[in-house]
Amino acid sequence: MVHYPDEIEYSEKYADNTYEFRHVTLPKNITKEMYRLTQGKRLLKEDEWRSLGVQQSRGWEHYEIHRPEPHILLYRRLLGTDPNTGRVPEQINA
Repeated sequence: MVHYPDEIEYSEKYADNTYEFRHVTLPKNITKEMYRLTQGKRLLKEDEWRSLGVQQSRGWEHYEIHRPEPHILLYRRLLGTDPNTGRVPEQINA
C-alpha cells in the first residue's frame, strides 16, 4: 500500500564520498501535478520541482525516478556545494 503524506515530507540528509542525498515524499495531489508535467517519464528540472512546492537550498538535482514509489523524489548534490548559491567547490571543478 502506497503511503502518501498530508504534506510534503523531507528526509534527513545522508551522504557517500561524493554526494549528499535526501528524498522528498509528495502528497497524492502534488504527485498528480508532477505526472501532468512529466508523464512519469523524466526527471524534474529545478523550476518544476520548486513550482510543485518543494523547498530546499540551492544545488540539489532530481537524479532518479524510483519506479516502485514515484511520489518519492530522490535528490543529490556534490559534497561541499554552497547551499546559498548552488556553486560547486573550485577544487571539484578543476
